[in-house]
Amino acid sequence: MNILIIGSGGREHAFAWKIKQSKHCNELFIAPGNAGTSTCGTNLDIKVNDFETLKHAALQHHIEMIVVGPEDPLVNGIYDYFTANPETKHIQIVGPSAEAAQLEGSKAFAKAFMQRHDIPTASYKEFNSANFEEGLEYINNHSLPIVLKADGLAAGKGVLICTSHEDALHEFDQMIRHAKFGKASNKVVIESFLKGIEVSVFAITDGKSFCVLPEAKDYKRIGAGDTGLNTGGMGAVSPVPFFDETLKDKIVRTIIEPTISGFEKEKLVYKGFVFFGLMIDNGEPYVIEYNCRMGDPETEVVIPRIKNDLVELLSAIDSGNLNEMFIVQDENAAATTFLVSGGYPGNYLTEKVISGLNLITENESLCFHSGTKKINEKIVTNGGRVIAVTDFGKDIKQAVRASLATIEKIKFDEMYFRSDIGFEFVS
Repeated sequence: MNILIIGSGGREHAFAWKIKQSKHCNELFIAPGNAGTSTCGTNLDIKVNDFETLKHAALQHHIEMIVVGPEDPLVNGIYDYFTANPETKHIQIVGPSAEAAQLEGSKAFAKAFMQRHDIPTASYKEFNSANFEEGLEYINNHSLPIVLKADGLAAGKGVLICTSHEDALHEFDQMIRHAKFGKASNKVVIESFLKGIEVSVFAITDGKSFCVLPEAKDYKRIGAGDTGLNTGGMGAVSPVPFFDETLKDKIVRTIIEPTISGFEKEKLVYKGFVFFGLMIDNGEPYVIEYNCRMGDPETEVVIPRIKNDLVELLSAIDSGNLNEMFIVQDENAAATTFLVSGGYPGNYLTEKVISGLNLITENESLCFHSGTKKINEKIVTNGGRVIAVTDFGKDIKQAVRASLATIEKIKFDEMYFRSDIGFEFVS
């Protein structure tokens, strides 16, 4: 079949790398893609939210499956747009409906969903300009630290952990009254701070059945030892050493099964990936957030560890055979380290020439492009996060060492990376 991947980051390059290996994939297209995805298929210069142009391209190239990478088009209703159109309703869309995507698009929606289905999460209340004064009182009487979340999509920047009431009151005012995160913070969810260690868990679902994918842990802080500003992700590892069968069974029983059951009970159309951002506290899992797609950089370590034909797995979502699928995982560990532009996550320069990529073969390492493009046949930087370098090893320590060894071959001006990805698991 002909397949279209929507997106332009490392996640989409990882999808493209895996999907092109499938015996079921004939032609592969990526919109808009990057310099890396162009080695897997044909890039189409179409923005992810330009549904009309995407429709014309899908018809022109006889697309039978669309894999949606980022959250914006899902929240904006790409599933509904294609399935409601007589010309395109035959195309399988890997992703939820706009209503179901509110699990990521609205923190308040997600918290209420968890509450209705007894899914463990932090206690919370939601506020807007109408009950602003109540919010101030709630903050003043709340224990510290306290977490403020912009209700809508804020490009990963809408979550604030405040360690003083003064700071929380100031940020609450900035979010509600001064639109710190634009329309995303018209409503603010205030919740208790969860302690523990984070883990990312993923499943694919048809809205009734599900398969659990390999888990991962990502590292969002810019500095070594998880210090400094938050980023889109500086790296990830998989598997997670403390993620044993006991914990997995508990997560499936208390979180994943009630979530999927909730989709069915509430008639939410959900045919795609579900990301469970979890906090593990003394062996007890709690949901921090849902995402309606795969994470980035977690995809860059999860997808390479899946031995199944990815197109077969995704096709089973539509055919009703998902309950017959079994995920086969590579026993090796995977680690990815992100190369970022100097100054990221603040102001950074682009169009810096990247060298050394030709020295790396796919047999020894995987370089998933994120913020790259081609200018006159040269690959240059085109974003804050530039390339995710993924390697394997018998354990995380070995995988991280391999990733760092690969990075020594790559160069561009003001290149920066964390050398301690997976640090708490490396003795």
